Amino acid sequence: MFMLHQRLQEDTVEIISLALSRVLLMNDASFPWLILVPEREGIQEVHELNSGERSILIEEIAAASNIMQRLYSPDKINIGVLGNLVPQLHIHIIGRFREDRSWPGPVWGSGPGNPYSAGELNIISARFREAFQQQNGFHG
Repeated sequence: MFMLHQRLQEDTVEIISLALSRVLLMNDASFPWLILVPEREGIQEVHELNSGERSILIEEIAAASNIMQRLYSPDKINIGVLGNLVPQLHIHIIGRFREDRSWPGPVWGSGPGNPYSAGELNIISARFREAFQQQNGFHG
């Protein structure tokens, strides 16, 4: 049975479930930051998914990136699959801006997180959820 890693539960808010992945919002207002977690038990690496699942994952990453671009118009979208601290396969999709605290470096280790207020979290979550629901082919 699929269980979301404890650290992801603590650091994120669930947005929607897609065909393969659960979409999470990182609770850090410093960056628009989504995390896709393929809902497959015991998977740590992309190559462990079967070929059909890998294809679905790429489409979900593209959809999330498209939504990030539409909602935030970032200067760049960073996509990362690290897993050094959280071994469960998860993909970071982060909108980056030339004026953000980490530009041009990575977001990790660039400073403490800046959690959303409860009101902001509700608004941002709803905005992403609606965008995914409107995205052609993705209905949660």
